[in-house]
Amino acid sequence: MPLNELNEDGTEQEEGVNMESEVIAITSVLETFSESQETKGLIDNLKYVYGDLVTREVTIEKFIVIMDKYQEQPHLLDPHLEWMLNLLLDIVRDSDSPPALVHLAFKFLYIITKVRGYKIFLGLFPHEVADVQPVIDMFTHQNPKDHETWETRYVLLLWLSVTCLIPFDLSRLDGNLTSEGGEVRTSTMDRILQIAESYLIVSDKARDAAAVLISKFITRPDVRQKKMADFLDWTLSTLSKSSFQTMEGTIMMDGMLQALAQVFKHGTRESCLPYASTVLVCLDNCKLSESNHTLLRKLGVKLVQRLGLTFLKPKLAKWRYQRGCRSLIANLRLSTQDEERQIPQILASDNDEDYDVPEEVENVIEQLLVGLKDKDTIVRWSAAKGIGRMTGRLPKELADDVVGSVLDCFSFQETDNAWHGGCLALAELGRRGLLLPSRLTDVVPVILKALTYDEKRGACSVGSNVRDAACYVCWAFARAYEPGELKPFVNKISSALVIVTVFDRDVNCRRAASAAFQENVGRQGTFPHGIDILTTADYFAVGNRSNCFLNISVNIAGFAEYTQSMIDHLIDMKINHWDGVIRGLSTKALHNLTPQAPEYIITIGLGGELMRQSVCTLIKNLSLSKMPFQGDPIIGNWQWLINDSLKNLHLISNTSRQHIKEAAVSALAALCNEYYLNHQGEADPVLQDELMKNYISELQNTEEMIRCGFSLALGSLPAFFLKGKLKLVLDGLKAVTHISPKDVSFAEARRDALKAIAKICQTVGVKAEASEDDVICKENVYQIYDTFLDCMNDYTTDSRGDVGAWVREAAMTGLMELTVLLTRNHPELIEANVCKQIMCCLAQQSSEKIDRFRARAGSIFLNLLYFDSPPVPHIPYREELEKIFPRSESSVLNWNAPSQAFPCITQLLALPTYRYHVLLGLAVSVGGLTESTVRYSTQSVFEYMKKIQNDIQAMDSFSETLIQVFEDNLLNDRVSVPFLKMLDQMLANGCFDIFTTEENHPFSLKLLSLCKEEIKKSKDIQKLRSSIAVFCGMIQFPGDVRKKVLFQLFLLLCHPFPVIRKTTASQIYEMVLTYSDIVDPDIFDEVMTILSDTAWDTELHFVRAQRNYLCDLLKVPKPQLISKLPAH
Repeated sequence: MPLNELNEDGTEQEEGVNMESEVIAITSVLETFSESQETKGLIDNLKYVYGDLVTREVTIEKFIVIMDKYQEQPHLLDPHLEWMLNLLLDIVRDSDSPPALVHLAFKFLYIITKVRGYKIFLGLFPHEVADVQPVIDMFTHQNPKDHETWETRYVLLLWLSVTCLIPFDLSRLDGNLTSEGGEVRTSTMDRILQIAESYLIVSDKARDAAAVLISKFITRPDVRQKKMADFLDWTLSTLSKSSFQTMEGTIMMDGMLQALAQVFKHGTRESCLPYASTVLVCLDNCKLSESNHTLLRKLGVKLVQRLGLTFLKPKLAKWRYQRGCRSLIANLRLSTQDEERQIPQILASDNDEDYDVPEEVENVIEQLLVGLKDKDTIVRWSAAKGIGRMTGRLPKELADDVVGSVLDCFSFQETDNAWHGGCLALAELGRRGLLLPSRLTDVVPVILKALTYDEKRGACSVGSNVRDAACYVCWAFARAYEPGELKPFVNKISSALVIVTVFDRDVNCRRAASAAFQENVGRQGTFPHGIDILTTADYFAVGNRSNCFLNISVNIAGFAEYTQSMIDHLIDMKINHWDGVIRGLSTKALHNLTPQAPEYIITIGLGGELMRQSVCTLIKNLSLSKMPFQGDPIIGNWQWLINDSLKNLHLISNTSRQHIKEAAVSALAALCNEYYLNHQGEADPVLQDELMKNYISELQNTEEMIRCGFSLALGSLPAFFLKGKLKLVLDGLKAVTHISPKDVSFAEARRDALKAIAKICQTVGVKAEASEDDVICKENVYQIYDTFLDCMNDYTTDSRGDVGAWVREAAMTGLMELTVLLTRNHPELIEANVCKQIMCCLAQQSSEKIDRFRARAGSIFLNLLYFDSPPVPHIPYREELEKIFPRSESSVLNWNAPSQAFPCITQLLALPTYRYHVLLGLAVSVGGLTESTVRYSTQSVFEYMKKIQNDIQAMDSFSETLIQVFEDNLLNDRVSVPFLKMLDQMLANGCFDIFTTEENHPFSLKLLSLCKEEIKKSKDIQKLRSSIAVFCGMIQFPGDVRKKVLFQLFLLLCHPFPVIRKTTASQIYEMVLTYSDIVDPDIFDEVMTILSDTAWDTELHFVRAQRNYLCDLLKVPKPQLISKLPAH
């Protein structure tokens, strides 16, 4: 349903031009078919002009001009269609008419069908029994490859599609099919089918008419019984053999898909259902979604929805929302207190629960949901209609799932195509009463976002189609719901529509919003000041953009309900718009709106966020320009504004917070450098003490953003201002980096504190024997190193994910900058133990799972390894590292790519100093979730294990480190859960085969002990499942440990969680198959039967009996129930 109009040439209207008169001129309404006499003359004259090329072309052109006038009002032709058709068919039926004249008549018929549509025209064709054979015989004179006469074939196929519907068995027209010469004539049924099939594969428009013919002909009862199965076989075979990569294949696929779509549309469900599954499978195999041809994808979506409707019973959902009174007058009277309101009843279907939805329906809906995201509008529109039709036949619960899937289109990770398709689908669902009022709380917020959707792409933006479709949704909702249902959302919807009506860049969106607003005012009657606004912002008034921004906006803002939302929209989305014209109009509009809400603009709008950033930038630039304000009171005002901006960061929106913080910090640095330095080259002691005391106290503020701001502010201070206060500042910043229960989630504050420490180190410089209050020296350098190294273990997580990674990244960067600074100036301050810790921590981070942070760590690791001015001292195994990471390859090594990073970093397992930390990092990667990270880290670990698995000394050393990592991270789920997954893979791949030659090897005993401790009283399903796999893998170790492992597994067979019992039984079953020697052959079958046939998720008392029987069979001690002591 189009809700918009453009200029006649499709362009935006020019600013400052009154378009009303033009619009009225170009949309003049016709009242009748006034050229009937001229048309009759042209048709009567055909027999005289067909032979002359020039006069024939002039006649055709005149007829086209007449008909084209009625493209937008084709119904005016209806009273005249019959006589026009009869005049032209008289020419066609006249045996004396030459072929050129016949074709000219058919061409005229085609021009009429193009304007009025073939569906209206079909019923007017003669369709007596006597017409069947003459129409079929006309095809014998047609050449399908003649591109000059395709109109003739098109109209003939339409005519045949009507005549073939005669209510008699077609065999009665054939008589005796055997001629006197013994030859068998082709039956009428076969002749029609041959004609239809031959024209389904032509390259002209006759293909469309052939599909119509097929839909009418093949669904006849007599034809359906004899020919439908064979015809469908032929179409599916043709589809399977055709490829959309070639032009010929595309044409054939188009014909087949059109025919199938028409058959499944017009055929009865009973006749089509037996073939629907086969057609769906063939359609899936065609992979039309990968085609670049829009029409093929549209036909694919059209056919798949027809198949879906065939699978579902043709019934209207009783649960749908049914609006009562739709009278506009009744709606406008809603304000009358005495009026009784009709409450719509949502009727639940009585037999929804008994209705079994076929499995194929899920596939169909999935394809339609994919179609909603297609790159072309016609495909998305077809998919949206399909979603609406399908949902109307589904049970209530499944229909709600479909609505949820449609809402998934409105993620900001999705493209504008998905948003547009989602809007169309919601409008269809709402229009059909399939979007229940209970879902409006989910739907309205996404529609409000869609109304202002605008995404920058290069030098322009996309999203006007999304905004237009969102207006269509609002228009559809106005018609679909009772005013009471939309009442909670009225203010938000009305404000959003006003904003689009007045401030949208595109005229079609402004007009669509105006139309939607008008529909809501009429249908709902609840929009505030609706009539007054419509009078101001009607369809024609919103055509001029300047008028909208500068005049209409002021009038509407006079109504308090709309003022603030209009100002907010201009500030948030328009004054920073990519289009300079919109930015200019927005600033003028804000100026015009200021008298309407001056206080609001000052406090919330420009006087708040934007002005803070601007003034801070001004302070910085004035300071850098060395303006002569030394000793001026204005400096105190500037300092107050910087402080106030930092103290209010937590009140500022997320989008502006970072900009204001950076602007304030830069302004402080410039201000201090220019105005706080006295003639002796030092800071004013009073001013310095006051500022330091104030800033350091704010480092322990309960608001994280305030800590961030003041940390970075301290980091930006110049060296002269830090002199004498360095220890105080570093201690304050170090305190920010400590994790305590009350500020565990303050990862951004810890990150910014580390950045500040690193910046201060660069600012004050290094001097080994100086005071720790002035510079970096031997007294404080290790305290700084400890701060950075401690933060390398920050693995804090919250709803945003691994936020500790921000802290680790800042710590890594700080370690590199400090180490390089010391190496250049005082390398003797770098101790061997510190350098070892730095390189080990970097190696660990270089082997972890997050690509970006792994890349940062790897880059810093190699920067320190190859730093030459002079080399960083005390790097462990420098020569070996240079062989693993050759200097020539270090610049091209892509640490982001797991396939490149892990084969290199796992080689550090051979170096004892690095082994523990690399193994700790690899455990998290090997047991992670990202497929590429898991694959390449696992491959690299196994390649290393292959090299050492026959070296008992290397294996002992490796296993000791492995056990140490496990022991140090016991009950630390971040490490222990992926560690168990890694152990499972190592055991399954025989990495510890060398230990299986010795009974009760210490490694197996210690590993068993740690695994038991790890899962003790655990309710973590993932951890328990991983431990089951590890226990099953440990069965390969001989001796008493095997009995202990079985005991643990049998304990888990009676775990309180049914899913764990089932998983344990399944894993033991696979384990016994793999290690058959652990079970005596005499009882093997019985053990396997118990494991496979027992319902392990049933009652515990039954499961326990089966478990105990298994214990007896395998001679494993039965676990004993421990009764809980009574509480005292």
